[in-house]
Amino acid sequence: MSILDFHRGPAAQYKHDHAPVRNVNQVLAESMSLGQRVADRVASVVGGWPFIITQTLILAAWIAFNTWLAFHPEVLKAWDAYPFILLNLVLSFQAAYTGPIVMMSQNRQSEKDRLTSQGDFECNLKAEEEIRVIMEHLAHQDELILEILKRIPPTEAPANP
Repeated sequence: MSILDFHRGPAAQYKHDHAPVRNVNQVLAESMSLGQRVADRVASVVGGWPFIITQTLILAAWIAFNTWLAFHPEVLKAWDAYPFILLNLVLSFQAAYTGPIVMMSQNRQSEKDRLTSQGDFECNLKAEEEIRVIMEHLAHQDELILEILKRIPPTEAPANP
């Protein structure tokens, strides 16, 4: 055993034998089916202001036009006069289908968040172990430096004239 092997510290002996950190977003994106991608797209559209504003404008136009037609039957008969039963049916269908689709997307997001948290935890464990090794190595270096300083003979201070 050489003197260099004797003085090697914990950091020189540490083995980085952990699995590589994985990108959860990439892993999940590669494993998503067509239905899952469609569900995420529907959820992103339905959950945004452009959809809400557009739907509000369509509903307002539907109600206004059918109300106007109710007072002007000579132009065209209102296809959905007050109390707007057809509109209610259309909105019920929309809610019946978009609700479960949005829930599927939220469940997938929850799974993604869980995997991200697990990845963060694993990364933190690795970092904690490596910091521990670095701190042990610094303590080892301190011991070596103190040993070297003990071997250096003390020097006398020059006399002040």
